[in-house]
Amino acid sequence: MHILILGGTRFVGRHLVNVALARNHTVTLFNRGKTDAEIFPNVEQIHGDRANAADLAQLQGRSWDAVIDTCGYIPGMVRLSAEVLQDKTQHYTFISSISVYADTRVAGIAEGHPVGSLSDEAAGAITTNEGVTGETYGPLKALCEQEILRAFPTKSLVIRPGLIVGPNDATDRFTYWPVRVAQGGAMLAPGSADWVTQVIDVRDLAEWTISMVEAQHTGIYQATGPAHELTFGELLLTCQQASNSKADIVWVDEQWLLTQNVAPWSDLPLWIPTSDPDTVGFSRMNCAKAIATGLRFRPLAETVRDTLAWHATRNVTELKAGLKPERENELLSKWRKSGDPSHA
Repeated sequence: MHILILGGTRFVGRHLVNVALARNHTVTLFNRGKTDAEIFPNVEQIHGDRANAADLAQLQGRSWDAVIDTCGYIPGMVRLSAEVLQDKTQHYTFISSISVYADTRVAGIAEGHPVGSLSDEAAGAITTNEGVTGETYGPLKALCEQEILRAFPTKSLVIRPGLIVGPNDATDRFTYWPVRVAQGGAMLAPGSADWVTQVIDVRDLAEWTISMVEAQHTGIYQATGPAHELTFGELLLTCQQASNSKADIVWVDEQWLLTQNVAPWSDLPLWIPTSDPDTVGFSRMNCAKAIATGLRFRPLAETVRDTLAWHATRNVTELKAGLKPERENELLSKWRKSGDPSHA
């Protein structure tokens, strides 16, 4: 197949390219050429901004068996590129997000669950990716999905991943935990070992996505994992075993952390307070539909080991997510002195 990938040099995109090339597909990339433009020297790259009609005109006179859109966040931009590509491909895949759902108060959410929305005025006011916030990201993705479904009503595949993790994840939202565990010593963990989380290795997502493209599947699919309920205790234990770490995990009460202004998800990545009824379903998404089409999950230990190996090649002194050492030490000291019998 000849596949056009919008994006293709960042996290998800580069793994999609790797899988497509490994399966002997021909790949063309359309992106701005601003991020790691040199990583695929033997792949055709067309440089342009999808928000610019003149740049998109470079795609005229071309056709592809399939298009994969990895970087659509603004509905107007997605509409523009979709209209240009409407008659140039037989299949269009849009990488969306489980953040599209308007209500995550229940577990087991499936693809038919209602999605969020924004007024035309609110959506129209956001014209660049930099203008997207945590509150608008999900509704904007839902609006982008609608643009794709309108442009490709019978030949579109919408994939809603959960938290994507593994090598090349520059957000450090998952990387923080394997790295922190490997460092050893007393380390802070939120709540208790039995709270539940979901992640998907970027390579599993990429392999399944390309297989779905090859089979010309259409429709909407959630994609996160693993296939069993993953507790945070299991995740941290896997991190300990993968790095032979003797880290002393100190489980700290969630409500206490909130009183200390510890921010869920950013200060402590993956943490969504179990006391928040609005987020019960966010880490319990139903991915049976994707699993039935062949989505598979590699062992978590492999993801952890490979994430650590990739991190060891980076020239970074500070992770983008997670507690800074001095802040973690401060919190642990306060927690020990607070007099709670659970950590006396």
